Amino acid sequence: MAHIDLGLDEKTHPGINGPMLYRPETAKPLNELAEVLLRTPHPTLTPGERELIAAYVSGLNECAFCCSSHSAFAAAQLPTGMELVDQVRRDVSTAPVSDKLRALLRIAAAVQRSGREVTADLVGAARAEGATDLEIHDTVLIAAAFCMYNRYVDGLGTWAPQDPEMYARSAEQIVAHGYHAS
Repeated sequence: MAHIDLGLDEKTHPGINGPMLYRPETAKPLNELAEVLLRTPHPTLTPGERELIAAYVSGLNECAFCCSSHSAFAAAQLPTGMELVDQVRRDVSTAPVSDKLRALLRIAAAVQRSGREVTADLVGAARAEGATDLEIHDTVLIAAAFCMYNRYVDGLGTWAPQDPEMYARSAEQIVAHGYHAS
């Protein structure tokens, strides 16, 4: 049960969904931010790669709902699906991703620990693998935003379903309609 009375059934509105319904005036900008960061056209990072960054950071933060959700959202948009998501979450250094994405994920992990842990060396390593300033910027912002989303969900003690199929159904909705429809 959530730490506060959200005025709804948590089983039908798990994770961030309950707090979003509780405060629709704050839900609107939070959903807009997620839409821009994860779904709008990007010159180089695919929606699946951006969702993978969100899932990776959420896993590092041990936020069960966000990690499960964004893992499913990433898997639905990546060629090798959940297998790749699981490999990245298990060990980014050996996961079959491009060296550029690996460098960006390392930046995301640094942001998760503290923004001050993003060093010139990490940024230089990402640039050496071909990362652009836009990709570095967006990686930092996705990681920082997901630290906030994770803390929002876990700070209110919301319920996270265990059934992976529930997250797969949510992924279908997000892929088809985006975060504005959430």
